[in-house]
Amino acid sequence: MARKTATMDPGPDAPAGAVPGLDRLPAGPALFAGRRTELAALRAAATRRVSGRCPVLVLAGRPGSGRTALAARFARTAAADYPDGVLFARLSAPDGGRVPPGRAARLLLEQLDPQAAVPLPGAVEDGRDEPGGVALREALAGRRVLLVLDDVRDAGQLWPLLADEPGCLVLATTAGPLTGIEDIDPVILGGLDRQASGELLADLVGGTRVSCDPVGAADLAEACAAGPAALRLISRWLRGNPKIAVTDAARELTRAVGEESEASGAKGAGRGRAGKAAKGARTAKAGRTPRTDAAPEKKEEGAQAQDGATEPAAAPEPAGDPSTWVKPEPAPAEPVPVPDNDPLLGAFTLLYRGLPAAQARMLRTLTLAPAQTADPRTASALVGCPAPEAAATLAALTERELLGEEAPAADGTPRYRVPGRLYQRLVRLREQEDRPAETELARARLLERLVRLTESARALLDPADGPAPDPLPPALRLDSAGHARDWLTAERELLLGAVADAIGQGDLDGSAGRLVTALLRALPLTGTAAPADLYRLHELVLTVAERNGRPRRASAALLNLGDLQASAGRWEQAAGHYRAALEHARAVGDEPLCARALEGAAGCHRALGDAVRAADWYGRALGLRRSLGDHAAEARLLARVAEAHTAQRRFEEADREYRAALAVLRRIGDERGREAVGSALADLRERVDGGW
Repeated sequence: MARKTATMDPGPDAPAGAVPGLDRLPAGPALFAGRRTELAALRAAATRRVSGRCPVLVLAGRPGSGRTALAARFARTAAADYPDGVLFARLSAPDGGRVPPGRAARLLLEQLDPQAAVPLPGAVEDGRDEPGGVALREALAGRRVLLVLDDVRDAGQLWPLLADEPGCLVLATTAGPLTGIEDIDPVILGGLDRQASGELLADLVGGTRVSCDPVGAADLAEACAAGPAALRLISRWLRGNPKIAVTDAARELTRAVGEESEASGAKGAGRGRAGKAAKGARTAKAGRTPRTDAAPEKKEEGAQAQDGATEPAAAPEPAGDPSTWVKPEPAPAEPVPVPDNDPLLGAFTLLYRGLPAAQARMLRTLTLAPAQTADPRTASALVGCPAPEAAATLAALTERELLGEEAPAADGTPRYRVPGRLYQRLVRLREQEDRPAETELARARLLERLVRLTESARALLDPADGPAPDPLPPALRLDSAGHARDWLTAERELLLGAVADAIGQGDLDGSAGRLVTALLRALPLTGTAAPADLYRLHELVLTVAERNGRPRRASAALLNLGDLQASAGRWEQAAGHYRAALEHARAVGDEPLCARALEGAAGCHRALGDAVRAADWYGRALGLRRSLGDHAAEARLLARVAEAHTAQRRFEEADREYRAALAVLRRIGDERGREAVGSALADLRERVDGGW
C-alpha cells in the first residue's frame, strides 16, 4: 500500500490571527485523514438559511469517531466567513457532567466581549431562559460569529445559545440525536473509509511496515472498526513495539477486546445484582414503587435512535423572537459511554499495559484534575513530583495520543486534557490500582498548590494587602503582577471548578475553604472578576457553612449573595437572601449581622416601591443599631426611615426622623452627614410649604 500524503493536507484554513478566537479551538491531531465527504456536507449545510434563528449544523458520532477534530477543522476552513470571531465551548465534561446552558452562555459571552457585563446566575423565569442566554443573543445581534459547541448532550442545552442573527452559525457536536430543533440534517460520522484508514496507519506506523503487509493493515483497520481514535492508539502501540507485525496487531487487538468484554461481564453481573438491591432499598426508603420495565425500554429506544433506525418526532420549533420562546425542557440526556467491547478500549488497553509506571500513574491521577485539565503546575501537585518531570510525562502521554493538547496558557505554559472517551476507563483503573488514601492525598495536594498559587498572585497584584506567602519553587513561580493577572484570568474557570469539586465531595472542606478565601481576595484585583464568579464562590461558602453547622458564616455568605443580587437590580432575589441571612444570624444571636440583614431587606422593599415594609424593616434595624451604640448607622437609618415616611406622605413623622438624625450627626461631629440630611430636611419642608 503506497503511502499517501493527503493526511498532511492542511486544508483551506484561515490565516493565523486573521479571525479572532481561532486559538480557542482544540489543536486536533497533526495528521488528518479522510472526511472529505463529511466536510463537503457541512459546507453545503452552512449555506442554508432558516427563519427566526441562525443556522445550526450538527455533527453526530460516537466517542472516538473524531467529531471534535472534524468540527475544529471545519471551523478553521469556514472562519473567514465569520470575521467577528469564533467562539468555542464544551457542553459536557469528560466525566459526562452536563454544563448548564446558562454557564455556557456566560463563557461564550466573555469570549465575545471580555468587558461584557455577565449576568448573575438565576433560575428560569416565566418559562424563559436565564439571563445569560438573553445577554448572549443581544451581543450577537448584527455580528457574523461562528459558535462551535462541543459534546452537546441534549437540545435543552442548545436552545438558549441560538441567536436570531442569520449571519451567525452554530456547529454542534453530539453523540446522539438532538431532537426538538427543526431544519437540522445531521452529518453522521462512522468509521473512515478504507483508503483513509490505510493512509492514517501508513503515516502513524510507518509506510514500510504497512506497505509490506497491505492485507494485515486492512485487517487491523477492520479490527478498529475504522475508528480514528482506535487507529491512532493502535498505531502508537505498534510504533512502541517495532518487532510486532501489523497482522499480529489485529489479533492482539481482538484478544484485548475479548478480555475486556469478559472482565466487564463478570464484574457487571455482580454490580448489577448489587445495584438492583441498592436501587430497591433507595426507592423503598423514599416511599416509591421500584420501576421494573420502564428503564430497559427507555434504554433500547435510545440505542435505536443512536443507530439511526428510528428517531422520535421532533417538536415544532417556536416562531418569532427567540427571547420570547418557551424553551423545551427535556430530561438531561445520559452521557454516551464507550462500551467495553469497543475496539477503542481494546487499543487503549494494549497501549496502557506498555506504559512506564510513572506515566500510567499520571494518566490515572489526571482524572482528579478540575475539568480533567492540567498544566505542569497542577499535574506535579497531583502526583507529587517536580514540575519539569511532570511536564515531560505530560508531553510523552500526549505523543502517545492518551492526552489531548489544549490551547496554551497566556504565559505559554502547555495545557492538557483527559479525552472523554477514555475517562471512565481511567477512573476504573484508578479505583483498582490506587489506594483511596493516595487519591485523597493527591486531591489535597492539588488544592494546597492552588491555594499557594492564588495567594502568591494576590501578593504580586497588591503587595500591601497582607504578608506574602512563602515563595514557590522557580518552576512554579509567578514572576510579576502581569503574569499573576494573566494566570488568574486564564485559570479562573478551572479554579472555580476545583473548589466546586472539592466542596461537592465534602471531605476537604478546610483546603477548599482556604481556596475560596484566596480567590475572593485575588480575583477582584485582576479587574476582570465578574459578579457571577463572586456569586458562585459565596454560594460555595454557604454550602460549606451550612454543612458544618456554622450559622454565622452562612449568614455572612447570604449577605454577600444578597448584595450581589441587589447590585444587579434583582431586588426580590436579594430580599430572599437577606431574610435567610437574618434567620441564621438570629440562631446565634449575632445582632450586628441581624441589623445588616434587616437593613438590606429594607433597601430591597424601598427599591420595589413598598414604602410601608421599607419603613418597618428600617425601624427594626434602627432599634438594633441603637442598642449596639452604632451612632453612624443610627443616623443613616433615621434618614432612611424619614425617606420611607415621605414616600407614604407622612410628612410630620419624616420631619421628626430627619431632626433626630441631625442630632445624632451633630453629636458625633459628622459635618458632611449633617449637610446632606439638612439639605433633605430643607427640601421636604419647602415642598410641604408649597402644597405638596
